[in-house]
Amino acid sequence: MGLNQNVAKPLDRLSHLLAADMEAVNALIRTRMESRHAPRIPEVTAHLVEAGGKRLRPLLTLAAARMLEYAGTHHHLLAATVEFIHTATLLHDDVVDESSQRRGRPTANLLWDNKSSVLVGDYLFARSFQLMTETGNLRVMGILSDASATIAEGEVLQLTAAQDLATDEGIYLQIVRGKTAALFSAATEVGGVIAGAAPDQVRALFDYGDALGIAFQIVDDVLDYGGSTETIGKNVGDDFRERKLTLPVIKAVAQADSGERAFWQRTIEKGDQQDGDLDRALAILARHGAIDAARADAMDWAARARAALAALPEHPIRDLLAELADYVVARVA
Repeated sequence: MGLNQNVAKPLDRLSHLLAADMEAVNALIRTRMESRHAPRIPEVTAHLVEAGGKRLRPLLTLAAARMLEYAGTHHHLLAATVEFIHTATLLHDDVVDESSQRRGRPTANLLWDNKSSVLVGDYLFARSFQLMTETGNLRVMGILSDASATIAEGEVLQLTAAQDLATDEGIYLQIVRGKTAALFSAATEVGGVIAGAAPDQVRALFDYGDALGIAFQIVDDVLDYGGSTETIGKNVGDDFRERKLTLPVIKAVAQADSGERAFWQRTIEKGDQQDGDLDRALAILARHGAIDAARADAMDWAARARAALAALPEHPIRDLLAELADYVVARVA
């Protein structure tokens, strides 16, 4: 299927190019999220899965496999696995963060309850392992199970570090590599492995996914202080209200005078937030150029993602993946 040049965004063009594969993945997702004994499972899962997400992570798996001329169908199983892992983490995240909005809609824990969200998330994790075993490929099973453990580790690290002003950019990067980039890099890597790619190509796919995931998360963190509710699918300032020490704030804390440090200690470490505090936080970030500096970091990671693609064969999908790296950061350009 050729590219429709009328579809402007690289993610939409990638979706168009891989539409047949994605249709097969969506059919798998719908079938495997069913439960004969617990009807709440498909109810909760469908609320999130059908919420209009772009399916970015499974698309990365499909793209990697197709770029390397894979002719089988196991990439469908792996793409569905990646989406189930992602959905499970979202269900758990919304409980941990006590969120009320996801992708512009009420969260599952708000519509049902925390217990349902946690248990359905557990079910989807279990389903993801069932799916990946059907490939019979121990290497992809190792990559995806390692990624699942890394995601959980990153979430726990964030839990302990997010409200500690001693958290620096190195710890932040470790958290981001865990909670976000690990699934991006696993998604691209398993696409290459299932296609029988050479080791240098598999490494390039890992590096691309890793850098893209880091850029993606930094952009999300920047948008939380400067985007719109429609753009980010949650309320602007949620990270501040949830006392998350994200990259813009880490950069501002590193340059803070005594008064600013006392402000961050009160609002982030102690959780004593008052009317007008978000506006003051935005003013401090602007004073130190923290949002611009975080934006520059995102651009740098996007450039690393593009550079990683050089080891991969020339292909229309490779060009789209390069454009995708630019598009991810264009939201804050």
